[in-house]
Amino acid sequence: MQSQRCLSALAFLAGVLLAVAGCSPVAKQLQSSTPAVSRIAFGSCLRQSEPVPILTAVVATDPQLFVFLGDNIYGDSEDMTVLQKKYDALRAKPEFQALAKVPMLATWDDHDYGMNDAGREYSQRVASQQLFLDFFGVPADDVRRQREGVYHSEIVGPPGRRLQVLLLDTRYHRTALNALPKRPPGRGPYLPNVDTTGSMLGAKQWKWLEQELRKPAELRILASSVQLLADEHGWECWGNMPWERAALLRLLQGKNVIVLSGDRHHAEVSLDGKAGQLGEGLYDITASSLNQGRSSVNESNRYRVGEPYPGTNFGFLEIDWDRKQVQMEIRDEHGVAKITANASF
Repeated sequence: MQSQRCLSALAFLAGVLLAVAGCSPVAKQLQSSTPAVSRIAFGSCLRQSEPVPILTAVVATDPQLFVFLGDNIYGDSEDMTVLQKKYDALRAKPEFQALAKVPMLATWDDHDYGMNDAGREYSQRVASQQLFLDFFGVPADDVRRQREGVYHSEIVGPPGRRLQVLLLDTRYHRTALNALPKRPPGRGPYLPNVDTTGSMLGAKQWKWLEQELRKPAELRILASSVQLLADEHGWECWGNMPWERAALLRLLQGKNVIVLSGDRHHAEVSLDGKAGQLGEGLYDITASSLNQGRSSVNESNRYRVGEPYPGTNFGFLEIDWDRKQVQMEIRDEHGVAKITANASF
């Protein structure tokens, strides 16, 4: 049974996309001789109706894995026919077809979930989940076909070079946010919710996450569609549920975790704790947007390292397993590094 699960996980990590509309590209298989995953690209916020030249730059980095962090399309509908057509529009793009030859893992955010800033109140979350799983080629017998939410975990690599990728679902079970009657100038519309009965993940996903983090791995990536550390801007983030954010930070203490986040339409690196040493410092690498950059960023983030980058961007991790070091980068649409940080693990 364990061997069957491992084979199923490897098949998905290899990114074999399901032929939903008869034109799905076939993803490249991971080679059995690959000792470990060392090059990981990631990004978020891709509007399927606009050009995506940045995906060419992503492919040029020769990643072994690409992680979609959410808003992978802008669906924004309760009509599943509309969402399906938007997935088809992304699938048809030559740049995406080239990227689809790279193994993929994915979670979603509000716009591909189906409604702006939505949580568990979204009426079509069950049907939308199946479209998402279809698009990313998740097998019919995968546990995500039966569970509520798209959260998922993979471990790849031999002992000593094991990488765990944890993908959170911050939508399916999330309770209502604390919205202001009127959005103040220069900040988002939300205030922290002091009601400790609210949740970002829901009880079942929390239990799953605790169990997954007990599994042995030398390095872990935690994909969250919304930012974990930055909490001053007033938009969606873990800071809107401060008690649950604190619980997650406690859970991650002492583990070699890098958080990847999206959503914000700009890129930045945030750090809580000691710089340059995973386990003593927690990095949150925000990579957004793949094709919707902006001209400037004007908001506070007490955790920010260096300057934010407002243009179109993607993230890139390069792991040196021999030296136990990882280089974290934000790159522009030409593949040029704009933000860089390094840490040991």
